[in-house]
Amino acid sequence: MGRDPGFARGKGAGGAALSGPPAAKLLAIVAELLRESQPAGGTPPVPALASSLERDLGIDSLARVELLLRIERAFDVRLPEHLLGAAETPRDLLEAVLAGAPRVREAAAAAAPLALPAAEAAHPADAATLLEALDWHSARHADRTHLVILGDAEGAEERVTYGELRREALAVAAGLAQRGIGAGQAVSIMLPTGRDFFRAFLGILLAGAVPVPIYPPTRWAQIEDHLRRQAKILANCRAVMLVTLDEGKRVAHVMQGLVPTLASVATVADLALPGVVPLLPKARAGDLALLQYTSGSTGDPKGVMLTHANLLANIRAMARAVDAGPSDVFVSWLPLYHDMGLIGAWMGGLYAGFPLVVMPPTAFLNRPSRWLRAVHRYRATFSAGPNFAYEIAATRIDERDLEGLDLSAWRIAFNGAEPVSPGTIERFAKRFAPYGLRREAITPVYGLAECAVGLAFPPIGRGPRIDRVRRAALTTSGSAVASADDDRDSLRFVGCGEPLPGHEIRVVSPEGRELPERMEGRIEFRGPS
Repeated sequence: MGRDPGFARGKGAGGAALSGPPAAKLLAIVAELLRESQPAGGTPPVPALASSLERDLGIDSLARVELLLRIERAFDVRLPEHLLGAAETPRDLLEAVLAGAPRVREAAAAAAPLALPAAEAAHPADAATLLEALDWHSARHADRTHLVILGDAEGAEERVTYGELRREALAVAAGLAQRGIGAGQAVSIMLPTGRDFFRAFLGILLAGAVPVPIYPPTRWAQIEDHLRRQAKILANCRAVMLVTLDEGKRVAHVMQGLVPTLASVATVADLALPGVVPLLPKARAGDLALLQYTSGSTGDPKGVMLTHANLLANIRAMARAVDAGPSDVFVSWLPLYHDMGLIGAWMGGLYAGFPLVVMPPTAFLNRPSRWLRAVHRYRATFSAGPNFAYEIAATRIDERDLEGLDLSAWRIAFNGAEPVSPGTIERFAKRFAPYGLRREAITPVYGLAECAVGLAFPPIGRGPRIDRVRRAALTTSGSAVASADDDRDSLRFVGCGEPLPGHEIRVVSPEGRELPERMEGRIEFRGPS
């Protein structure tokens, strides 16, 4: 395909293209997106080249994904990977378009299944803590790959074995112990997806402290504003240290002024003391292993206290529900500060022994096809995402970027963390059936931070179950009366399975009375998670 006729005219801010046809074309794309996302009856803002994408136009991270995909298609250009987080205005987007390379086909690379040393089929069933699970694997197959870390740029990978991760985590623990940190103190982690996150998390646990992951800024240039928004979480958990990048250290004074308990801000490199063997406490099943925050940037933070016993109970139940083992491979782009990516993907592998192929969320958001190409390349059996990710994959990836894709190894595609759409399931299944995806692999699940992560999974191989109910009966009496398939006024709901082993769920009225089947109410649950 040829590029836009006015594409090559401008060379920078002073180029004619910045006020000519390319500028008008780009602003029209932005305006169309704003019109589509505007509530009925509302008036969308009018974009200008100098408008702030976030402040003036209200374009959030997910809308940026859609905007960049539309711009690439309209101008037939490949935009740089960092643009999702770096662009502040439509002018930034236009300059990237004018400097961009022509868009090319992104065929899937040849499959490269992970060649791994043999692992015991058994799980560390007697492990009482996450650290004992790590020790179990390190003692039996220290040279087995635990993590394959993919960067923002496609093609680069870094492999980490169980033995390497344990040694590096011990070095971090030594540095924390030297600074007097341990004994249940909260240490917050604000790091992007990468090796440092994993060794910091385990190092904090080894030192006897409690890790508190918070999300890193989309744009590190705005680190000070971001930290101010996270101050409520750090104050709520009484964090004594923040582990972050050098950019975070430069504004440490801001955080220390807002969080009285925060004694220091450090990088993993600052903490690591390789070769030092500190005297560390022995973790117990009832010790806190994670403070998982469910909010905090817009309201009062809500921290969920999860012990080693809680986490292992949930991980074991999920592993049993999906028959997870060392022959599986999990591909994830999910953020590590969120329970689905942190507990379900990473800790699940730490226990069950499957390798985790992990990439930053920005890798998926910048180039959604990278997710599916990683599933193809590593012959992944597990992967997960919220509903919006499946919708993007089903409707927004160019067919040219899927050439050679093979998804036949993918046996469980978890869809959770937000309401699951029947339409998304149908579109995703139809779009990728020609690429080997089995409909039975699509697995809607339900969970929440108060249950660690997972609560309800469907039986393996059942496939998605979509229920049709009469709209009038549900809206007037809360009764989910089944309707006929041809009832155009029916509502559709996706079934998210049954309680995990050892867990119970019931639906109750506002007064707390247990309700019969197919009645609308509030969910209550209990279990070892």
